Amino acid sequence: MMRLNLVLLLAVLASAVYLVNVQYESRRVFTELDRARSEARRLETEYERLQVEKRGQATPARVEKLAREKLQMRQATPAITTYVTYSAPAGEDVAAGVAP
Repeated sequence: MMRLNLVLLLAVLASAVYLVNVQYESRRVFTELDRARSEARRLETEYERLQVEKRGQATPARVEKLAREKLQMRQATPAITTYVTYSAPAGEDVAAGVAP
């Protein structure tokens, strides 16, 4: 009878230690999950902010202004347009697209 009580006592103590360990792990995992959710919300907010900033930076008027000011570009007009024509080398059959 005494041995049975001792075995039962050890089983109760082992299950109590196991229960405390499981509760600790549960709290630790919950805290980690909460941190991950907070980080996800922060990243989502940052992503939305960057999307708004990207849309603002890529407006056609801003791109044109930067092209004009920083790259010294200008709009193409007939006055500055150069047309290039292709002339086949002598002896090439232009209609067939192959040389004889």
